[in-house]
Amino acid sequence: MEALAVIFVIALGLAFGSFLNVCITRLPRHESVVKPRSRCPHCHAPIAARDNIPLLSFLLLHGRCRACRQPIAWRYPAVEFATATLWLLCWLRFGSSLHALGMAAFAFIMLGLAGMDAETLRLPNVFTLPGILLGVIYSGAMCQHWLKCALLSASWAITVAGVLLAISAFYWLLRRREGIGIGDAKLMALIAAWLGPSQAVLVFVLGVLATAACAVAVLVRRRRFDGNIPLPFGAFLCAASLFAMFYGQPLIDWYLSFYR
Repeated sequence: MEALAVIFVIALGLAFGSFLNVCITRLPRHESVVKPRSRCPHCHAPIAARDNIPLLSFLLLHGRCRACRQPIAWRYPAVEFATATLWLLCWLRFGSSLHALGMAAFAFIMLGLAGMDAETLRLPNVFTLPGILLGVIYSGAMCQHWLKCALLSASWAITVAGVLLAISAFYWLLRRREGIGIGDAKLMALIAAWLGPSQAVLVFVLGVLATAACAVAVLVRRRRFDGNIPLPFGAFLCAASLFAMFYGQPLIDWYLSFYR
């Protein structure tokens, strides 16, 4: 039975990962995720059902479109594999529970937003705003006093978003250009709604450190200073949130142990 459960979780993760690729491609462009059917971005030939099987079709086609033989972006199998892997880890870590289901949904949202921000530097409202609402509902459902916990989750989301918007406004006053975008503030509100305030702070710190490290690497490679490097801060926040989902609280407890 356990082997069947593993196969089911992986298959479900691959299927949802395939759909997530559609969302990443179309939602930042304000396109429908239903119509038209999937097409090759190079020759626009419709993709047949046999060529739309997650991971397997990519391997059988050797990573190329059947019609025009142009390369298929590695993002497609990567997202499918990542979704299936994260869903399996949620099931293995949290068992057959509401917690596991909630974390699987959170991982789906984070992967989608990371992909969109990495490719387009956009965090669409169609993912962030429903994600905040789902986080509030999830936090309420996980608590015995569901209304109190839901309201507390919503208040933390609003507070975190407000703090980031204040930081963004202060940065604009200093530099006269945008630092943290409104989309990033909504994303942090989403993370706070799902993971709570302490882990939201951890995610923000890890995201800033990762973004800074990437910026330094880019500057070293270019061998010149450029203060205007467009980096997907939201994608780094999403990656940090996926780490925090599994290891955030143990890391926080370890850090606080030095002050006891």
